[in-house]
Parts: sequence; structure tokens; C-alpha cells
Amino acid sequence: MSAYWIAHVTVTDPERYKFYQDRAIAAFTAHGASFLARGGESEVLEGPALARHVVIQFPSLAAAKACYASDAYREARLYRDGAATVHLVIVDGTETDPVRP
Repeated sequence: MSAYWIAHVTVTDPERYKFYQDRAIAAFTAHGASFLARGGESEVLEGPALARHVVIQFPSLAAAKACYASDAYREARLYRDGAATVHLVIVDGTETDPVRP
């Protein structure tokens, strides 16, 4: 069953953040991730406005957690520190029909 990283990101230093992006891709690739949404146009319907939204799909909850804990991602995060404010959650997917509870 899939799992997802859902991130809300406010980039404060675009040049430094690019170094994070360049390094993080290796961790995502190694853990079977694919981007479903990555900072495209968005509209806030409820709640506070957030700058950038990212949804990354992983093949399993274990893979999503392993990616975050990996040496490659830990190293990438060093470049993100001071370049962005991030709110990140890992969410387990569901086996049910997405329209029915």
C-alpha cells in the first residue's frame, strides 16, 4: 500500500534550496518515490495560505520512513536548513475506494 509525504514549504533562500533539491532526488529515487504535486498553482479554500505544496508517493510506509531516515536525505536536509521553512508529514495510504469510507 502506498504512503505519501505531504509537505508545505516556504522557500526563503532559493539558491541554497536548489542545492537541497539536487541532493534529495537521489534519496527519493533510491526509495521508489514519485512526485504527484510539486509547487504548482494552488488555491486555498480553507485555512492559512501556504507558499508551496509537495506530495510525494512511496511504495509503502516503510519506504517513506526509510527515505526520511536515510543518509542521503539527511545530507540533503543540511542544505535545506536555513533555506526554507517546512511542515512535513508522512501519511499511510488506504486500500479502500477513495470515494467511499
